[in-house]
Amino acid sequence: MRKIIGILIFCIVLFPTGALANEREVYIALGDSLAAGQTPYSQIDAGYTDYIALQLERHDKLAHFSKELTFPGYRVGNVMETVQSEKAAPLLSEATLITLSAGANNLLPLITHNPQQGTLAFSQLNANFALNEVRNQMRELLSIINEKAPKATVYVLGYYFPYVSVHKEQVDGAVEAVQLLNAILKQETEAAGHIFVDVYETFDQQRSTYLPNVADVHPNQLGYRIMANEMLKSYSGNEALILPIDAMPAPNPKTFEEMLRIQQNKLAVEDVPFIAMHNLDRPIPILV
Repeated sequence: MRKIIGILIFCIVLFPTGALANEREVYIALGDSLAAGQTPYSQIDAGYTDYIALQLERHDKLAHFSKELTFPGYRVGNVMETVQSEKAAPLLSEATLITLSAGANNLLPLITHNPQQGTLAFSQLNANFALNEVRNQMRELLSIINEKAPKATVYVLGYYFPYVSVHKEQVDGAVEAVQLLNAILKQETEAAGHIFVDVYETFDQQRSTYLPNVADVHPNQLGYRIMANEMLKSYSGNEALILPIDAMPAPNPKTFEEMLRIQQNKLAVEDVPFIAMHNLDRPIPILV
């Protein structure tokens, strides 16, 4: 196995021959900061998409991986715009495997979380409006993906409950909203002929461990491992591809500024089996 060096930042926009692509996956990640690998401390490191690609690579099932089309803060509508962009066309046309995280940024900005006081507050009416928007836009997004990526099987990942510092009596309404978001994603995914990956219950077993920063909704690498393994179990039908804790790459977080400098300087990264690039020409909102 080749040594994995550094964070997975740049994108090799090279595709294998048709024969190789038929034997191995051309894996394109779509979605928000969970797809991009944002840490609980406003950095970028290996996330669930990277771990999926790593395990496919280790089992000789990966031809190409890119998370170039992911971006922190993306709502479902932003992903729709991205998949219809010129830069997405060559990636999606060759894709055989797609993962998608989208929908949380339609809902979570409506929830006011005060971790010091342990409170959550939101308008149920506004939440219902946002969830209905997710339903309609996800249906349209998956239809577009079916058109743009006709060879791809799509795995849509659900969401975990992202708050740990909350009084028990404050939790129920927000839990119901997140679970309804997952139900909508599952319904629309399966109606489009694709696969929904439920991470809620498994993540919830050690939620406080996976969400170490009570003021931030992003998981640590152990949390991303849980998400990756749920997808890999769905993909393979068993646990053959799951990532053991002792096989995880060492953390190597980068700030957004460091990533921008690396991109601008076009630094070489050698012996990396899969890498991904982000569009960093604009400020990055610190959302999901």
